[in-house]
Amino acid sequence: MRDEGSEAREAGAKSEASGVGESRAAPPLLSRRVLLLGGAILVLLAASPWWGPAIMRRMSFFRVRRVEILGAHYVAPGDILTRLHVDTMASVWDPTKPLVARIATHPEIQSAVVRRKLPGTLVVEVVERVPVALVQAAGGMRVYDQRGVSLPIDPANTLVDAPVLMQADARLLRLLGRMREQMPELYARVSAIRRVGKDELVVQLNSLPVRAMQDVTLERLAEVEPVEGDLARKQLRVTEIDLRYRDQVIARLQ
Repeated sequence: MRDEGSEAREAGAKSEASGVGESRAAPPLLSRRVLLLGGAILVLLAASPWWGPAIMRRMSFFRVRRVEILGAHYVAPGDILTRLHVDTMASVWDPTKPLVARIATHPEIQSAVVRRKLPGTLVVEVVERVPVALVQAAGGMRVYDQRGVSLPIDPANTLVDAPVLMQADARLLRLLGRMREQMPELYARVSAIRRVGKDELVVQLNSLPVRAMQDVTLERLAEVEPVEGDLARKQLRVTEIDLRYRDQVIARLQ
């Protein structure tokens, strides 16, 4: 039989063991609380109207360590980085408007947005001006957008899949721009457009020439496709389609 003294000593030992176990579990709980508190402080600072970002700009934790560039196809990412002029001493909490203004000076950039990805990344998303035509010029091809502005793209180094024009014709560039936006499948078939005489055009749809007046609309050009489909079903080979006559689509057969 055990006496009461031995039972008391055993109970005390169990109590001490239980206390040790609890004290070892405390640090993880404490660290989680510290992290939660730190996160809450950062949220409060970020949500503050002006003094929060001002304080965090001084923290090395928020120094810029990476820049992500999205949407750049024709513009080299290095050109955008050069215009940003951001080094490792900059903070992600620095104002972004000056960065956007610097990027916007590039003639190929239509618009830009700069976002923060905490703790140390800037995300730059750009919208480029889109080429709609290649224009023959001395020394090679030049790239133009629908505004009739030459873009700083060298087609010898960068693939530009666009129709060819003999000259920078403002009317034709606008037509191609609208076609690219509203009828991309038809635009993808256009390999070239050339003027014929004073007020006529020849629109080359792959190997099929389409004659039209210079004021031809997209709706009028779209009439070519159902005619092509009908001729294909009848196994007839067309060599040219003529849209010059009002309310008529004339197909010349081989």
